[in-house]
Amino acid sequence: MSRPPSFTPPPGVRAYRLGTDRGEFAVLEADAARDRVKGTALLLPGFTGSKEDFIVLQPLLAAAGYRTVAVDGRGQYESPGPRDDEAPYEQAELARDVIAQAHAAGAPVHLLGHSLGGQIARAAVLLDASPFVSLTLMASGPAQISAPQQQRVKLLHDALAVLDMAQVWEAIQAMEPPEDVDAGAIDEGLADGEDLRRRWLGNSPAQLMATGRQLCTEPDRVAELAAVGLPVHVLSGDRDDTWPVPLLDDMAARLGADRTVVPDAEHSPNTDQPAHTARALAAFWDQVLGAA
Repeated sequence: MSRPPSFTPPPGVRAYRLGTDRGEFAVLEADAARDRVKGTALLLPGFTGSKEDFIVLQPLLAAAGYRTVAVDGRGQYESPGPRDDEAPYEQAELARDVIAQAHAAGAPVHLLGHSLGGQIARAAVLLDASPFVSLTLMASGPAQISAPQQQRVKLLHDALAVLDMAQVWEAIQAMEPPEDVDAGAIDEGLADGEDLRRRWLGNSPAQLMATGRQLCTEPDRVAELAAVGLPVHVLSGDRDDTWPVPLLDDMAARLGADRTVVPDAEHSPNTDQPAHTARALAAFWDQVLGAA
């Protein structure tokens, strides 16, 4: 589970509900200074994550000239969705949501997806690339997640089948090392347990069931994405247990993509090393802008 530093928007970041032709979505938006707006980026969080995972990146990207809109997808945290019907969370449906969000945010936009968000972003581009000027896959691989992570998702699936969300949260906490639950968050300046619990309870269990299954069964669609011709950036930490870094290197090569490896970062470079991550994102978007 990603741990943002805060769930309170910092100065320059505002929370609101983005209206689209597929419903409303909770977002955090940071505007660039009026005299240096270079473009807009739509930011998609990962499995069990939320828009707050980008809360440190957004002011940094605003300073670099990029307006950003970070979104809770359907059934994530503060964006409502059915809690007992998985059909609205099929990947194609979530991809259509992203296309609608891009248009509402002011297409064409740079699209970034973290982990599960990267696979949904890829599906959106393959469905209709016209609202996007580039795609960044952040810690998001070519196909299904690693075997150990598949086992963790299966355990979650089994728990959600017999327990409610509050009971599952308690079970997750009982399985975490004490230093990760308590001191780790305090020492690293991360969001406290109550914030994380509130986010967890906001998630739709049907969404977690459906997207967890997608993570474990996603096919390799790299060749399809390469054929689209959209500029692609593959960014990750230098360690990742969800998709091994060599696998991400190979995917970038197959895509002819830009590749950034953020040092001293794991599966969430956006929260592990936000300054380095923001510089790499802005540099890629600047490059795309210059080539346009």
